[in-house]
Amino acid sequence: MIPPYWHRHPELVWELSALHLHWLCAYDPNQNGSAPLGWHRDFADVRLRLRDWVATSGTRLDRDRPTRQATWPGEEAPTPSEESMITDREADFVEFVVDDVQRRQAAEDEFYRSLGNPPLEES
Repeated sequence: MIPPYWHRHPELVWELSALHLHWLCAYDPNQNGSAPLGWHRDFADVRLRLRDWVATSGTRLDRDRPTRQATWPGEEAPTPSEESMITDREADFVEFVVDDVQRRQAAEDEFYRSLGNPPLEES
């Protein structure tokens, strides 16, 4: 089961992204015929790590909180985080994707501006 707010926790994004890339490679038509077996073996390990990541991240079916982080000596303690209720997973995901696309577009536009070239306009 994929946690509902996986997209708001980088550690879950990293794990799921690695699993997806592994699947793409394992099922590539040019790959060795036994590669999918390796993917399924590794998938069993990933499921265990995902359970650990979910416990660390604090995302649940009905509520979520920012991932807790250990404070090292000399660091300032993080602001305590509160759980928030998950009321509409689909709307949250759509909002996250729209915000992410806008953030990436702004970064790309800034990059082209830094080169002295305006970004290409869409037709």
